[in-house]
Amino acid sequence: MSDPGEVPEQDRRKHEIQLFIFLIVLLFPLLTFMIVGGYGFGVWMFQALVGPPGPPGG
Repeated sequence: MSDPGEVPEQDRRKHEIQLFIFLIVLLFPLLTFMIVGGYGFGVWMFQALVGPPGPPGG
């Protein structure tokens, strides 16, 4: 007798494929965009406060 909480193999596989597509198409690109954007913003703010890198102009 099977466990009533057990999900059939076909439903589990379908769910795993949907989760994989969600991760690859939406989540990873969004996280990448946010990380790169956050790093760029941090560098921009640092240079706005401290000044650009290099020797002081004279």
